[in-house]
Amino acid sequence: MGVISIEQTDRLFWLGRYTERVYTTISLFSDKVDQMLDGQPGSYGEFCRDLDIPNIYASDEDFQKRYAFDKNDENSILSNLERAYDNAIVLREAIGSETLSYIQLAIYEMNKAEQSSAPLLELQKVQDNILAFWGIADDLIASENVRNIIKVGKRVERIDLYARLKQPKENMVREVQRLAGRIDRCSVKYDRGHLENLKKLVAEEEMNYYQLVTEIESMI
Repeated sequence: MGVISIEQTDRLFWLGRYTERVYTTISLFSDKVDQMLDGQPGSYGEFCRDLDIPNIYASDEDFQKRYAFDKNDENSILSNLERAYDNAIVLREAIGSETLSYIQLAIYEMNKAEQSSAPLLELQKVQDNILAFWGIADDLIASENVRNIIKVGKRVERIDLYARLKQPKENMVREVQRLAGRIDRCSVKYDRGHLENLKKLVAEEEMNYYQLVTEIESMI
């Protein structure tokens, strides 16, 4: 499995979580901006409620600017991408310079998006670089343990987001199965009872999304 420190494990896990958070919230943000432009002003409030983040935005325009690009907003896309980068730069030896470079490219495209007259198009390039990061990590990182820790972080974040967004049952089942099949193949310490509860919850006919969030947040 390969021995890595507790600190490295934690950073790899959160690298997986933050990259997934950036990738998914860009899609959610883009959809919400399209809705607002199509005649649903103020609907960013629903967006904030779904993700359980404070609605600190004064208008549609304020939301579009600050949620995407405000470094001082801890929930912004940029803040989460910078946290991914902060972990990746410390993990350079574990993940390799080429893998790290795609996070750096995502930061570059994020900065371009902030200055662009069509930021949603530039944000798609951020997502492209996140996808490339995941692909190159799977291809070039020699340690299976390192690869799996990143993937576990990614799955945990996806389950958390999907539960908050009340995704269909089949999506929840798929992601919990993927997590369950991966987590024992790496050195992440977790509470098996919460994993078993997740399996039971997604097997029920009606999804208890609130409990799913509680279980996934308590598992690791």
